Amino acid sequence: MKSLNETAPGEPPVRRRRVPVAVVVLSVFLACVAATVGVVSCVAEKVSSDSSDKEMTCCWEEGATPAWMGTQMGIRIPDTASDRRAGYKTGERYDTGLLSFVLPAEEARTYTGRLVPDGTEMIANSRPEAKGYRPAAAFGHLGLPEPETVVRGLRKISLCPDGLTTPEGTHLQRCVDLFAHEFTPGTTRIYVRSTIEPSVTPPPAGEAP
Repeated sequence: MKSLNETAPGEPPVRRRRVPVAVVVLSVFLACVAATVGVVSCVAEKVSSDSSDKEMTCCWEEGATPAWMGTQMGIRIPDTASDRRAGYKTGERYDTGLLSFVLPAEEARTYTGRLVPDGTEMIANSRPEAKGYRPAAAFGHLGLPEPETVVRGLRKISLCPDGLTTPEGTHLQRCVDLFAHEFTPGTTRIYVRSTIEPSVTPPPAGEAP
């Protein structure tokens, strides 16, 4: 029985086909490129993740209590408000203040009604941001979801103090983005974000504003 590589008498010898050197070199090159792209992609993802984490933790000032932040914005916090939170983040061009507190839903509607001018309504968030949305100054720093990502039970509006004559609006010191989220039936969280320019300095941590 003859092997596959053997030839019978009188038959021409069988030649093995050799893979061209160029094909081998190209295959190796493409494999190296694929490996390099994979490494670069992993590095880029890590750098992006590290940058995002740094953005979340960088430049937050201590001493920015809810009472102090409310004063800077001109937002008067009702005495009945609970779960009060605040943050102040410095930036290269401007700073950002965050304020949040919780009210019973009916009281929250009354409170926002005393801020919003007659004939103007807070609108629903019909175009929410994606789940991983992180603004420059994120409420995530305060352990809260970003209001821009919420759809159900959320109302929002932007207000500026110029010409604002509502009972609470007359106290407003800066332009604010205001969100009201009824996160459980009968309970509403108020979110306020404001650009602070020029910068201000929070009191030392532990001191009353």
